[in-house]
Amino acid sequence: MDLRQLRYFAQIVESGSLSKASRCLFVAQPALSQQLAKLEDEVGKPLLHRSARGVIPTDNGLALYHHARFMLRQLDQALSIARQEAGEVRGMVSLGLPSTTLVALGLPLIRRIREKYPGILLNVVEGMSGHIAQMMRLGQLDLAILFTNDVSSKLSATPLLDEELFVLLPEDSTLVPRQQTSITIAEVAKLPVILPTSTHGLRRRIVAEFDRRDLTPYVVAEIDSLTLLMNCVYDGMGVTIKPMSALRHEGERGKHWRALNIADAKITRRNYVYSIAKSLLSPAASAVAVELEDTARTLVSSGEWQGVALVANEGAVAEPAPEAAE
Repeated sequence: MDLRQLRYFAQIVESGSLSKASRCLFVAQPALSQQLAKLEDEVGKPLLHRSARGVIPTDNGLALYHHARFMLRQLDQALSIARQEAGEVRGMVSLGLPSTTLVALGLPLIRRIREKYPGILLNVVEGMSGHIAQMMRLGQLDLAILFTNDVSSKLSATPLLDEELFVLLPEDSTLVPRQQTSITIAEVAKLPVILPTSTHGLRRRIVAEFDRRDLTPYVVAEIDSLTLLMNCVYDGMGVTIKPMSALRHEGERGKHWRALNIADAKITRRNYVYSIAKSLLSPAASAVAVELEDTARTLVSSGEWQGVALVANEGAVAEPAPEAAE
């Protein structure tokens, strides 16, 4: 087994077919098939289920993929460290951010990294929290911000801040009287509401508050795209329930909003900074982790990031042993 075979195999799994992997790798498909056959022969078990629709990993193949992806990332980081000049921090760092966190943290963080660490290539992945959590478990990200502390016992999760949720609507909306600054859950239940789909953690958190009062929200649309959701709300289709970070760039686009406190339920969610074991982080990833937390604290302390409260430094929730890390 060699690293080339592992790279080929990982790409095949991620592509879902040999033909797509062949195009991504710029390797002829017969050569790719030959390397895969050698790898399966060495392992002694089938690694892929093949069908007319493509390939999916067997249980053995999935186990190999998880470890191969982690090993390949570690190798890339080791080579980056070995090539850097003395005292210089270089390398690529992959960071996963949910959409509402991205609009608050994304630009300030990238600006800060470019100023302090020009040798770091920051790869930012935006997505739903469930997708980002899966990428963390698979070793495809170095760092992420997520909203639960039980993503994986093999990852380190450090509490960062608590976000409060508000009812958001355009400033000139007639759905709620202009002079009203707060709203009850029962009042929200009478309004058209636009929320993420039911697979989204934020949606489940919100619906739980309605369930406690035997109420059902009047959901008129389910949208996982933050931009589209906010555009629909601004167009007058309904209200939404989001953290204040969802409005971070809305004012810059000339839009004016109201954020109503929920009077009878303070709905919050905690943000955790996830990483692999701290001892396994590359110097570049360690630097980004520090800057990520410092940027968040600066934004909150300055009042630029509203509706959030910093969490006292409690340390990591889970810190895996190096040999257990994904």
